[in-house]
Amino acid sequence: MSTVAAGALLGLVLGVGLVIVIYRSPPARKVRLADRLDPYLRDTPVPSRLLADGARRGGHSESDSSGPAGGRPIMAGGTAGRFGLGAVEALVRPFVEDAARRLDGFLGGRVALNRRLVQAGGRTPVEEFRVQQVICAVAGALLGALVLAMRTLFGVGPPALVGIALVVAGAAGGILARDWWLTRAIREREDRMLMEFPTVAELLALAVTAGESAIGALERVSRLTHGELGTELRLALADAHAGASLVQALEGIATRTSLPPLARFVDGMAVAIERGTPLADVLRAQAVDVREAGKRQLLEAGGRKEIAMMIPVVFLILPTTVIFAFYPALVSFTVIAQ
Repeated sequence: MSTVAAGALLGLVLGVGLVIVIYRSPPARKVRLADRLDPYLRDTPVPSRLLADGARRGGHSESDSSGPAGGRPIMAGGTAGRFGLGAVEALVRPFVEDAARRLDGFLGGRVALNRRLVQAGGRTPVEEFRVQQVICAVAGALLGALVLAMRTLFGVGPPALVGIALVVAGAAGGILARDWWLTRAIREREDRMLMEFPTVAELLALAVTAGESAIGALERVSRLTHGELGTELRLALADAHAGASLVQALEGIATRTSLPPLARFVDGMAVAIERGTPLADVLRAQAVDVREAGKRQLLEAGGRKEIAMMIPVVFLILPTTVIFAFYPALVSFTVIAQ
């Protein structure tokens, strides 16, 4: 590495360090309301550790396939302390949280994001999701900075301008990758709900036919099922026990999801409860409709897979067959021409 490149790198590190020190110094740091109230609240009694343990056991990820930055809190103090990273976490946390707030203000769409997080299971708050996006952006920027460092240290790689563009593209790609993973988690969760829906509808129909009321049938089925739709039924029952009407609680299921079959199912149950229509017949009809819709989706997926299977046939198998068919004749013609 040349002397000029080494001096530029050291100057860049020194400049970034000075900017961080000045920016986070007490005179330049904005005093928040929480900082003003903190000295007066320090003598608050510490809550029971049993509550903290219960909250820790109750927390779980947004989905099993929610990606490298799932619903579990990114900066969990217990794990960091166990591995001796508590000091690093304490230093990094304010910067990450500040970057998450700035990213949230820059991207906006907080209401739509909150709705998507609810559709993904509702276990990840918006602030935590923004923190995960910041961490993914930093990881993507580090990948781009690695290319720039290779160029600076060893003179191998793209030009400096391209390296800077890679850093910016890596940061943006990290943010978009976390958003894409959320979309994938929503899609997979809704697919699981569609798979569970016919069975749940038939169980509800059986319970109503046996003489259960609508709330009794929902309570019985929610105890027997353990999937995503069972969780939604338990949330609806919790809303109903909290004072909402059963129709409003069922409409909350349709609000928390974006599945048209489930919305039609909720509307059918609401109409049957309000107008006195036989609920068992409505539930059976809804289950039959969902099974037919599932069959149509399987046929459509099979058609798409059939078209996708043509790609290796046309571009791999067919050229290989043509080569094996014409190569002997080509060799014969070459020998004869000699």
